[in-house]
Amino acid sequence: MHMADALLAPAVAATMYVASGAAAGISVHKLRKEDEEVKKLPVMAVSAALVFAGQMINYTIPGTGSSGHLCGGMLLSALLGPQAGFLSMIVILTIQCLFFGDGGLLALGANVWNMAFYGCFVGFYLIWRPIMHSNWFGKMGARAAQRMKIILASIIGCIATLQLGAFSVVVETSLSGIAELPFGAFCAIMQPIHLAIGLIEGLITAAVLTFVYEARPELIKEVDTSDGTVSNKRSLGTVVVIMAVAVALVGGVLSLFASSNPDGLEWSLFGNSEAGYSENMGLDEDEFGISSSAADKAAAVQDSTAFLPDYAFADNDSAAGTSVSGLVGSAMVAAAALLICAVCGFFRKKKSAAK
Repeated sequence: MHMADALLAPAVAATMYVASGAAAGISVHKLRKEDEEVKKLPVMAVSAALVFAGQMINYTIPGTGSSGHLCGGMLLSALLGPQAGFLSMIVILTIQCLFFGDGGLLALGANVWNMAFYGCFVGFYLIWRPIMHSNWFGKMGARAAQRMKIILASIIGCIATLQLGAFSVVVETSLSGIAELPFGAFCAIMQPIHLAIGLIEGLITAAVLTFVYEARPELIKEVDTSDGTVSNKRSLGTVVVIMAVAVALVGGVLSLFASSNPDGLEWSLFGNSEAGYSENMGLDEDEFGISSSAADKAAAVQDSTAFLPDYAFADNDSAAGTSVSGLVGSAMVAAAALLICAVCGFFRKKKSAAK
């Protein structure tokens, strides 16, 4: 769902930057007040890296000629909380944009809003927390009930928040005045395909969170462990190592087997007629959307910063470029997530010392 700059008028792009920036500012302000345990910092780093690696794997949506990939907002907010999850998503999307040319720089504010805000805030506060605090599945044992709530919240949350993100893309392009994308027709294509993508993401998210719950339940937000029925089966270090290995395998190996079909947004815009599927909106991939000086300047910046454009070496199409991109990008995301945590911790200590 990474939007290109051509899909947004500069005024709409600027508005989305302001909205996403405001949400980021509030998140930083709240995190500065929280006393997050230092021992959980490795979990924050490896979780963000896992989402980056997961976004590299496009999975085929059968019978459509399209594919989808993990967004990760629900996963990160369940593990880190909505504020830390949102800032981690900003790190992921910014690194993808600047260093891999994935998503437009002018469109970055919109991409943060569409892919991170809904999953981290709407998904957490309106879906994850209410379900985890509900009495659903009360006739099951405590552990079975918790597992079912994790699975249900993951699936409902991913489906609902991807629907909101897809709808926002339609609204943003409509407000940008792109005549080739009439609101009703574009919406009728975007929503169903992202329903399928959201379902698969929900299942992936549920699988990861169920593993974490079985291993270290206290790492998942809003899980009730007060009854003593859940015990830690693995040490925190073991869980971090397992997740780090998963990052390396996903980013360095499994990314090589990602679907070549266009993702939900690209498929909606351009179709996949070459493979015998619908043309959908039928836009020309080389000439579509809006041209502006702001977009040209943003593209020039990306051209200068993207050292692995499209997750590949700039001078050849070797498969090694994909593996290197997955490993390098994951490491950059992990380092940036740790840096954010360290900065927030520094200001917390400075504020406490001043009292």
